[in-house]
Amino acid sequence: MTSNKDTFGTNPNNPLLTRTIHKTDSIVDSVIDQFVSRARFGKEKYNTDLDREDLSLLEWIEHAKQEHMDAILYLEKLKKTVEAKGL
Repeated sequence: MTSNKDTFGTNPNNPLLTRTIHKTDSIVDSVIDQFVSRARFGKEKYNTDLDREDLSLLEWIEHAKQEHMDAILYLEKLKKTVEAKGL
């Protein structure tokens, strides 16, 4: 089971502690856990989160574009690796 306390602490007065996610299946649970872990890591590393309001719409779009470009590069690397192994 995953809950917001995994990211936002254990203060029961925190309004962000409003949901508990019940176990679904191993894949969905894994992805949820990864999102929680990534949110925690980002908050610690950058001292901010996606609730920030200092970016314009175009800046958010640029961030998303750069992330997708990285993902395409990772996919291309994996494709080349698989092709080289004849799989």
